[in-house]
Amino acid sequence: SDHMENIYGYLMKYTNLVTGWQYRFFVLNNDAGLLEYFVNEQSRHLKPRGTLQLAGAVISPSDEDSHTFTVNAASGEQYKLRATDAKERQHWVSRLQICTQHHTEAIGKNNPPLKSRSFSLASQGSANSPGVQRRPSQNAVSFFNVGHHRLPTGKRVPIMQPDHLVDVREMMSQAEGQQRDLIRSIECLPASGHLTSLDQDLLMLKATSMATMNCLNDCFHILQLQHASQQKGSLPAGTTISWLEPKVSLANHFKNGAAQNFPAEINKPASVREEQSIAEPCQLTREPEEINPDEELEDICDNKEEDLGAVEEQRSVILHLLSQLKLGMDLTRVVLPTFILEKRSLLEMYADFMSHPDLFIAITNGTTPEERMIRFVEYYLTSFHEGRKGAIAKKPYNPIIGETFHCSWRIPKSNVATDAGSNFSAHSPSEQVTLSKDLEGQTELDYYTVKFVAEQVSHHPPVSGFYAECVERKMCVNAHVWTKSKFLGMSIGVTMVGEGLLSLLEHGEEYTFSLPCAYTRSILTVPWAELGGKVNINCAKTGYSASINFHTKPFYGGKLHRVTGEVKQNTTNTVVCRVQGEWNSMLEFTYSNGETKYVDLTKLSVTRKRVRPLEKQGLFESRRLWQHVTESLWDGDMDKATEHKRALEERQRNEERLRAETETPWCTKYFLKEGDGWVYHNPLWKTVSAQTQQTDTN
Repeated sequence: SDHMENIYGYLMKYTNLVTGWQYRFFVLNNDAGLLEYFVNEQSRHLKPRGTLQLAGAVISPSDEDSHTFTVNAASGEQYKLRATDAKERQHWVSRLQICTQHHTEAIGKNNPPLKSRSFSLASQGSANSPGVQRRPSQNAVSFFNVGHHRLPTGKRVPIMQPDHLVDVREMMSQAEGQQRDLIRSIECLPASGHLTSLDQDLLMLKATSMATMNCLNDCFHILQLQHASQQKGSLPAGTTISWLEPKVSLANHFKNGAAQNFPAEINKPASVREEQSIAEPCQLTREPEEINPDEELEDICDNKEEDLGAVEEQRSVILHLLSQLKLGMDLTRVVLPTFILEKRSLLEMYADFMSHPDLFIAITNGTTPEERMIRFVEYYLTSFHEGRKGAIAKKPYNPIIGETFHCSWRIPKSNVATDAGSNFSAHSPSEQVTLSKDLEGQTELDYYTVKFVAEQVSHHPPVSGFYAECVERKMCVNAHVWTKSKFLGMSIGVTMVGEGLLSLLEHGEEYTFSLPCAYTRSILTVPWAELGGKVNINCAKTGYSASINFHTKPFYGGKLHRVTGEVKQNTTNTVVCRVQGEWNSMLEFTYSNGETKYVDLTKLSVTRKRVRPLEKQGLFESRRLWQHVTESLWDGDMDKATEHKRALEERQRNEERLRAETETPWCTKYFLKEGDGWVYHNPLWKTVSAQTQQTDTN
């Protein structure tokens, strides 16, 4: 009771990628079991900006740092908060947990739980397979029956109250316990013999039972949302219920015994040992290297991922891996099997987002701020299709710290739109290839050059920086991305944390933008990818902004890869353009003047990037660094590809350990840390600014 006093104070609350963290004044009302927040302390007497019911909530310190924690309410709402230091975080977390426990227990006392039912996994199962024994009365219906009571005719069914949800939660906890016992029983089986713990059917049972619990938690969360909506009013007609992340952590329910390394260590050939022993970063200069575009040749590599054979053949490996993962686990440090890899680095994937450089350059040709914002949105939405290589969702190589990728594009000036309404090239892909070949005979004045450089600037967390510029048009883009991947049961989610900045120096405009989340679905069958989440594009100078929603496939019905968005003038709140369609096939743009434009991305021209030959690339340039892995993947030799991949990763770990022991910081080559982001060491805006100052001086 000594700890049940009300507390209050300032905390930082995370809103979204654009707004970021904001200071808010929080009040813990122990008597009511509420966490409220206000804009500031002076507005405390006004209505709270937000309120969370703490009964049934989960308070979780974050593993990101020592200051952050989350409050997950039973309604599904979440607050991500940050204290000034670890001591203050512990103070808030402990008080919130005490208040949560008090009010949750109070609900339980007022509403006694259902009589406990239990199943028993037969330890003496048949010689062929472990069996589940249960009494006749303990069928699935009775187990999940949360107490249906027949009502008199004409009476309305009462709205489900939070205490009934507590009963459901209890029954689900029992199911989770049974699933945990099932996993233990399977793992206690011998490693060899007629029935082993690695039996493919049993591995399937482990994986699908975890997915079932994930689905049940999704359904439970839908019930919570339904209850919350009934308190506020019914859901509007036509509302779809989307797939939801589990709101109750199951991390402690899926411990599969002793940690197992995956894949198992195998003997290394001499070539791999040599590759691993080279201490290249210590010998390489970290001075930036200026790449001459004239040394680059048009890329002839085609990395379309069409082969399904490897995924089907390695099904048991996937099941074995899934059985070791926990729901919500961060996959950053998990070693994934080689056969799911694309034949390119993540840094090169970022370059492939620039495969329509003619649309990129056309942005600055817009005659008005409105037209330039619309052109940027058009370019942004057409960039993701080419970034995906084929319909099969595979994973690019995780870049090694210090890894770089360089390339460029040459675009005939006649291909770049100058007038409104002609943003998209009319050339077919085959015509575009012919045009790019003809460039060899053209003079420098006949084409624009877009240069690109990317670097892996951090290993933990994995952060990449990339930069592209067109000097002739005085425009450049700088971005940094932290990829956070999590295991979601039968899918994998990747959050792209970071921000990009497009600078149009001719107009003095800067556009900030973010990236959507990516999901790999159906990882047990034919994996496929989709994008999800809301992104924002803003130009502070002109007052124009864009809001774009990437829609994941709804739980019931709905289309794949759907995207919607709008461009508006913030001052007048006027919508000047709307967009809808699919980000990988057809987009429809509707403008304020009533005109409509359709863009078929499958027929949109693609400009091949230009890359230096392998023999001219540096030791840490992506294609040369991953050369042996890529060659082995093309040959279908997964064992050899795994050996080379592991050698690179072990060398990275050894060098990281050495730097930690000697307290030697890592020095980046092309990007500099500025605040929470990374900026190219010599961006075009610095060069243009220096030239302008020199001109003014003269």
